Amino acid sequence: MATKSLNLVTVKHRIAAEERSLSNKHRGGVLWFTGLPGSGKSTLAIETEHRLFQLGRQVYVLDGDNVRQGLSSDLGFSPEDRTENIRRIGEVAALFADAGLIVVTAFISPYREDREIARKAAGDLFHEIYIDADVATCEGRDPKGHWKLARAGKIPEYTGVSAPYEDPEKPEFVVDTQNLSINECVDELVQYIEQKLVV
Repeated sequence: MATKSLNLVTVKHRIAAEERSLSNKHRGGVLWFTGLPGSGKSTLAIETEHRLFQLGRQVYVLDGDNVRQGLSSDLGFSPEDRTENIRRIGEVAALFADAGLIVVTAFISPYREDREIARKAAGDLFHEIYIDADVATCEGRDPKGHWKLARAGKIPEYTGVSAPYEDPEKPEFVVDTQNLSINECVDELVQYIEQKLVV
């Protein structure tokens, strides 16, 4: 996307990333949860946020439904709108991480190219986390009833039914929600995050 704003000057903060890390006792980071609808992204994001908060971490969840009620309320679900939604979230998450927070995102983000845009925004602070469950498992769960509506043709461009999902090729971490309990998944996620971000 071409930059339309001109005459911009980068803000030079007086707080170094190292100072933020020392204050928070952890580095900032973007934990980008991606996977099919119903794979468990939002559930794990909320539970992981709670567990990390209990450990004294500065953490916040950005979730697809919440973001589309505000920041991306003007976007639909066409491939172009999905790309713009992920671009916006990638930039916001990168700012949060730069401020020293651990940002846990829960977005289908079905296209590899779009996830790479989010990775580029956050740079080394980005961790792609594949929330892995197959179509049959996700459709069997159908927590929001969307799979059923999509199969009936009532939701166009639904990932896994009428729109594609491109599995991550080299994610930093994979969580198998098909075979593990929620608690087991959260245990694995928190262990990964603590290893990577705690100073």
